[in-house]
Amino acid sequence: MKRFITLVLLMLGIALSARAREVFPINEGWRFYFKSERTSDNARHVTLPHSWNTDPLAQGYWLETTGNYMNGMYIPKEWASKRLFVKFYGVQSVADVFVNGSHVGTHRGGGTAFVFEITDKVRFGTDNALLVMVSNSWRDDVLPTSTDMNSYGGIYREAELIVTESTAVSPLYYGSDGVLIHPQSVSAERAEGEIEVHLTSRSENTCMLNLEISAPDGRTLFTKRQKAKIEDKPVLIPFQVENPELWSPDHPALYTVTAAIGEDSITDRVVVRTGFRSLNVTPADGFLINGVRTPLHGVVLHHDNALSGGTLVAQDYDADLQVVRRIGANAIRSAVMPHAQYLYDRCDETGLMVWIDAPLQRSPFLSDMAYFATPAFEENGLQQLREIIAQHINHPSVVMWGIFSQLWMRGDDVTPYLRRLNETAHTMDASRPTVACSDQDGTVNFITDLIVWKQDVGWQRGSTDDVAVWRDLLQKNWSHLRSGVQYGEPGFLGHKSYTSQALPRSNWLPEERQTRFHEEYARNLQNDSLFWGVWIESLFDYGSSRRPYGVNGTGLLTLNRREAKDAFYLYKALWNTAEPTLHIVNKRLRMRDGNMQLFRVYSSAGTPLIMAGADTLAVTEYAPCQYRTDSVSLQGVVEIKAMAGALRDSVTIRIGNVLKPKRTPGLRRTAGPQTTN
Repeated sequence: MKRFITLVLLMLGIALSARAREVFPINEGWRFYFKSERTSDNARHVTLPHSWNTDPLAQGYWLETTGNYMNGMYIPKEWASKRLFVKFYGVQSVADVFVNGSHVGTHRGGGTAFVFEITDKVRFGTDNALLVMVSNSWRDDVLPTSTDMNSYGGIYREAELIVTESTAVSPLYYGSDGVLIHPQSVSAERAEGEIEVHLTSRSENTCMLNLEISAPDGRTLFTKRQKAKIEDKPVLIPFQVENPELWSPDHPALYTVTAAIGEDSITDRVVVRTGFRSLNVTPADGFLINGVRTPLHGVVLHHDNALSGGTLVAQDYDADLQVVRRIGANAIRSAVMPHAQYLYDRCDETGLMVWIDAPLQRSPFLSDMAYFATPAFEENGLQQLREIIAQHINHPSVVMWGIFSQLWMRGDDVTPYLRRLNETAHTMDASRPTVACSDQDGTVNFITDLIVWKQDVGWQRGSTDDVAVWRDLLQKNWSHLRSGVQYGEPGFLGHKSYTSQALPRSNWLPEERQTRFHEEYARNLQNDSLFWGVWIESLFDYGSSRRPYGVNGTGLLTLNRREAKDAFYLYKALWNTAEPTLHIVNKRLRMRDGNMQLFRVYSSAGTPLIMAGADTLAVTEYAPCQYRTDSVSLQGVVEIKAMAGALRDSVTIRIGNVLKPKRTPGLRRTAGPQTTN
């Protein structure tokens, strides 16, 4: 509290002299306690972002509960003529905000920002009490009602206090900046569209609105100054930019749009960034950006890591984006809900394309219900979708809106509701396609503009060769659909795979099984012109309290980001054209039984030379970037070496006399904990 008061006093002179909007972080000075404690006497001092499921007090237990966050704010009496708003960038999942004991609002949904005006609830010239009651407990009127991903609970993103004059660009429009850019026609010759500005005032019916668009090099390209009427609907200003620098993955050009209020002097100003590009997807040409075919090689990102849980900060996102670049992906899918704005700012700057999900999804659990045919459920889904679009519409990196994922077509008919969601997305933003991820047949696949097929044949049913049969049937019967594909299955480093006499075990998911699944799917689906995009689920393992090990192991890297699984190197070889790859598969299996061995290598540097000791092994290209040796008879300790150009990789293995697990008579074997994540 003291630190926040000091900040306010230091900034007060600036705020008063500028007579414009000021934004103050309110991340420090919070005190937290669980509602079940019934008293704040032992409240802990915490800093945002914070989650009680990564707090030492959780003691390793997964908590779905309610927590209280308290803070104090000194509001100077000089601000009596101003307006005050509190903005939270993410609270998981339901938040009730109180100021001085008065309820100012409820927000339902953990993935989006929200803003409440607190002007009428504060006391100027003295201290004020801010209380946020937070719950991450399951509710049937807050999406998602079915998720495999942990909802960590808490104020897990930053918060701020916004101070404006009486008349301002509104912070209240679905938690957005109040300035939304709508490109309508984009080409190398001209970008045309509308700027949507939301205004609010407590004292005026009109104001002078000033708009400006600046080029990536800072030049002013467009200005507009007009008297605007302040009413319930936004002000729409047409704009035109000649010969724009088009945003693309190879040239992520960004423009600055400024909306300011004031006639003789500026009393409020909001600055946003955007980019101009055209998007189109056709069955024949695939995904087109500015008319250029751009196949999407995407990875699915969830919302945590081993250290931070869900409280990801800039350094976490920067580290994850380095991995995305290293694997060579050009797109990410924000699974279940949006990530923090920081991630999309970086994607704007680096040319990485984004699919953002709305939280209507079903996890693979038989007892789950993803859709409740109730007004409260449906309105919450619409509200969260509107917030997602309003808050992220200015990001050129965001190229599609996800409407739903893996819904069952049983029970209540969900299709009318899906059509409402789809129409809402098109109404708010006509420039981007909608997309859905589906593992079902039926009408559900014909609602969104794009469909991504979630495929898993060869995992629990059939063989991986069946994916080629499915692909050929899709080509024959449904090639008119704009189809993408997503696949991925779990594999844990601590689960050893044995070449013979393997014992069947519950929840036994060795990395080797995951690796072979990806090898066959990559062989059959990568670079197939039938699909505008291929998505790998997931880039990282992620926390799932519903799983036996507390982790969903579908990632290509472990939850702690320390170890890449073999499948990571497969896609790096296929996708990363800037950094060549050479990787011997299954190097973690250092002790092997059976004299006959073959070796697999991923290489994007040409056909590798593979040696066992001093002997050169015959090599066959099994699929693009996948090489295999003939089976050879080996015994004892052997060094396996692979060479391609300047690249080298090696592993030393021991063959023969390997101890295998034995079943103890009369005892039931249970799987031990997974220790490498």
